[in-house]
Amino acid sequence: MSKIQVMSDALASQVAAGEVVERPASVLKELIENSVAAGARTVTVDIRRGGIALLKVTDDGSGMSREDALLSIQRHATSKIMKLTDLLEITQMGFRGEALPSIAGVSRFRLSTREKEAVEGTELVVEGGELVDVRSSGVAHGTTIEVKELFYNIPARRKFLKSEETEAAQAEHQVRMHALAFPEVRFILRRDDRQIYDVAPTRDWGLRIAQFSGSELAEKLIPIPETQGAGVTVSGYLLPISEARRTRKQQFVFLNN
Repeated sequence: MSKIQVMSDALASQVAAGEVVERPASVLKELIENSVAAGARTVTVDIRRGGIALLKVTDDGSGMSREDALLSIQRHATSKIMKLTDLLEITQMGFRGEALPSIAGVSRFRLSTREKEAVEGTELVVEGGELVDVRSSGVAHGTTIEVKELFYNIPARRKFLKSEETEAAQAEHQVRMHALAFPEVRFILRRDDRQIYDVAPTRDWGLRIAQFSGSELAEKLIPIPETQGAGVTVSGYLLPISEARRTRKQQFVFLNN
């Protein structure tokens, strides 16, 4: 018998998950970026027990056909790269096409989706990387993804997770970061069925900062006028030196959002 064997698809997905899925927050990052890339105007996030029991992301983006929904859970499937030269001009998020199959490989995964003009949507269920159900579904347009019992089938990975409180804080940080990067999108976060925040969409970046830091601090913001040079455009906000902190905790830098 050969010493070298080809891994099964399910096992390969679990191995690939190590590149994408470190903790609930890393799952949340991938799902939120998919929603934003799909043109969502509202993204709703539900987490339970720090995201270990449940991570649920609902959006009102473009949604997917049944064909695309099934392709989305296949390894190396992506809508962002069509040819080799595309790798030199990546302007969108989630381009690798590994996130969903990797996440589905280490959880009980459910995807519900419908394109806006479609009469019916699609719901599919994956358990530990194995597709167990595909059906038509009367869902709202957009996409909802539920990730339950993260690492239920890889207890060795699960034991490295921190406390539920720590994991929840990391997940909340991911939502906040994306809300700051995309002020034009409404973000709703619920934790253990309790609403943490609901930030209204805005074109004013200063207002979005105020939604998280409070109006008193926001009033001290010093806008950086949009400045161009060497093919780069820079803009943003600073606080006066009197508000300086000992760490970089409140420093946020975004490249192409």
